[in-house]
Amino acid sequence: MKESSAADPAAPKRARVRNRRGEGGRLREDIISAAAELLDETGDERAITLRSVARKVGIAAPSIYPHFPDQPSIMLAVVQREFTELATHLHSEVRAAGDDPRKGLYALCRAYLAYAKNHPERYRTMFGGLWMPTLGDNSLTEEDLTSLGSTAIQVLVDALAKCAAAGQSAVTDPPQDAITLWLGLHGLAHQRAVSRTFPWPEESITEAMITRLACLKET
Repeated sequence: MKESSAADPAAPKRARVRNRRGEGGRLREDIISAAAELLDETGDERAITLRSVARKVGIAAPSIYPHFPDQPSIMLAVVQREFTELATHLHSEVRAAGDDPRKGLYALCRAYLAYAKNHPERYRTMFGGLWMPTLGDNSLTEEDLTSLGSTAIQVLVDALAKCAAAGQSAVTDPPQDAITLWLGLHGLAHQRAVSRTFPWPEESITEAMITRLACLKET
């Protein structure tokens, strides 16, 4: 019989110290963090179950129910938190690029592609993956799913709008044009993940795609 080890993601942790009154929110965050860690460790969304998450946190599985009614609701929380962190990171990259909107847009797009490359399991899960459920079979609503990623997309919309306002871009509908640009970034990120031997000049392809899809004017 196989013995559990510290390297085994299914190995139980020491029993968790019970929260004091008013600290239930901490347990909710611990559950989300445990699910995200399992995803990173296994690369398999199927490994994230109520039982495996409870074991990771160090609680009994029924203790999850006051916070999450089912596994899809845990996955939704993981994805929502990751999108919020991605939006914060992208916004930070734009600010760090300085006052030039064009430089800010390039910095944002490169940061997005770098995130997809450096966090492949989480990125795949954020944009569908195996966890995406059929509505009606669980606690999720259509709004839960259609609103995913809206904060990160808004950072892109704002950056593109600033380029247009500065006369650096010819776009006339930043919200719609930002979706077009995002689809290009997402497609490039996907191809890099599945076609790693494709002989493309990565930097020039990236710059050309951003320039054309963002309708950036020549400097």
